[in-house]
Amino acid sequence: MRKKFVIFFCIIFIIITIVLTVLIMKYKTAAIFYVENTKPKTIFYAEDFGFEDIKSNTDFDNDGIEDYMDIVEGARIEAINKPQYKDGYYQGGYPPDTEGVCSDVVWRAFKNAGYSLKDMIDKDIKENLDKYPRVAGKPDPNIDFRRVKNLKIFFEKNHITLTTDLSKIEEWMPGDIVVFQSNNQDHIGIISDKRNKDGVPYIIHNAGQPNREEDGLAFYNEYAWPITGHYRLKDLNN
Repeated sequence: MRKKFVIFFCIIFIIITIVLTVLIMKYKTAAIFYVENTKPKTIFYAEDFGFEDIKSNTDFDNDGIEDYMDIVEGARIEAINKPQYKDGYYQGGYPPDTEGVCSDVVWRAFKNAGYSLKDMIDKDIKENLDKYPRVAGKPDPNIDFRRVKNLKIFFEKNHITLTTDLSKIEEWMPGDIVVFQSNNQDHIGIISDKRNKDGVPYIIHNAGQPNREEDGLAFYNEYAWPITGHYRLKDLNN
């Protein structure tokens, strides 16, 4: 009996040791990432890797900036403003400018290009209610456009679906939308025109982190939330 107890205890000890080691390595990696991300880095662009950024033929808000870079600039404004990470339910749908979550980066970026992402999604949900399981048959314009699951379905259904393979760097372009999902956690962001030394683009997003435009796409994909979607706004004049 005592021998069995010793064996059982040893097995439990080994399991706990393995779990703790994995957790320590994971958080150590995260700590290194955040420290490194606060240091100045050499920034690269598409031309440094022998290709050019895709440009939209559409300037929806007629401001002299094509849509894809307009979206990037809108996301970058959000990154500079650095609103407090705060989730909530707001009458009318829109949170104050000083607050927001990951999905607020997206609609604010689209707004900078002249698009009302809220109106676009509300309309699509109304016309295709059965395609949006997160809505559960009860549309709510006060929150639907800020839910990542709804955004993923909207872009997948209505716009251009692209690779989730980060090694295909020439297929990741400024203004693209990237979606991450892990268990019950969803996240979303906008692809920047900036790239790291390997050509992987920066991501502009809000997870409450210090740098809202950062070289974090590969890190988050491996250690936080796997990339499950990559989309591009359809060019209205293409």
